[in-house]
Amino acid sequence: MFPKKTIVFWSVICALLSCGRISQAAEQTETIFYNISPVGTSVYRDMGLLELRGKPARKVIFSTEVGGFKDTETIYSDPVTWYPFRVERDITMWLHEEDIVEEYNIPANKGAITKFQKGKKIEQYFLEAKGGPIHSAILLPFSLRKENNLKVGWSCNIRLPDEYKVTLSSIEDITVPAGKFRAYHFTSVPSKFEIWITTDSLRLPVKIKGVGGIPYALVMQKRIVENKK
Repeated sequence: MFPKKTIVFWSVICALLSCGRISQAAEQTETIFYNISPVGTSVYRDMGLLELRGKPARKVIFSTEVGGFKDTETIYSDPVTWYPFRVERDITMWLHEEDIVEEYNIPANKGAITKFQKGKKIEQYFLEAKGGPIHSAILLPFSLRKENNLKVGWSCNIRLPDEYKVTLSSIEDITVPAGKFRAYHFTSVPSKFEIWITTDSLRLPVKIKGVGGIPYALVMQKRIVENKK
């Protein structure tokens, strides 16, 4: 079983069997490839809108690979707010495998995280946030793409489940493997992460940096949009 700090860390940079009826409705998928500094890769796949347990949901698959560590998260979230409904994680570290299911009660600001090994429940713990629903650390940079009328000084509060204030600190040029971009630069208080999102209509998260705990940076390598068959 992984130490709890390892699970939390890869949740910030970066679940078992789906429940309920799911039917596909979207026409396109968006895939963004990232390099992880100092070493590793991540892939973000927005599978579009579908139906989960009779409700509309957005399906995103986020995969991370660093050395012998692999973590694939399938995230179902509210298509408007991006708050997570359910997260399914498939984790492999060398010869160790673990599945994690996260279930979120958005109106109650609560979540339950259950760990499994070989289909057997081994641990469960609960989350509760003050002041609003729990955000997804993975989806946070992508949820900022929907914000309109951004200007320096804009801010919002998010919960992971601890509360952070996210502020648009500056607009600056940034260079990543995918190219050079004009980008909105977001920071957090307490200081935990920084996010750069392009100012153009695509609002691409081109860099995501962790500044608390173990340092890391995701930098965009390329983006692919495909029509669904």
